[in-house]
Amino acid sequence: MKAYPKKINANDHGEKYLKLLGGPPETVTLRSGKVTLQPGETVGEHSTDSYEEIIIVLAGEGEFEYSDSGSIPFDADSVLYCPPNTTHNIRNAGSTPLQYIYVVGKAIPDRGGEG
Repeated sequence: MKAYPKKINANDHGEKYLKLLGGPPETVTLRSGKVTLQPGETVGEHSTDSYEEIIIVLAGEGEFEYSDSGSIPFDADSVLYCPPNTTHNIRNAGSTPLQYIYVVGKAIPDRGGEG
């Protein structure tokens, strides 16, 4: 399988969810999407399982809620990291729409080397 460079249109046309990358064969392991949450709305609790996730906040403000009752407040221009096997949720804590792009990839076990 070979993935190729591409440009992806991220105009969501007002939709709540827009798939950007769907994983193989389109990519090697990555999946990505753009999410818009209205004030008070959540994406819904879910787990990363054996994946890592990066969340790039484009607009709005919210709370990154994760297992063990932790939470991290964030706003536009924040980047959030969610490690493998972490139950988490994103909540719009502001008064305007929250928009973000998530990127998920298969976690590769640490082989003891330095990055």
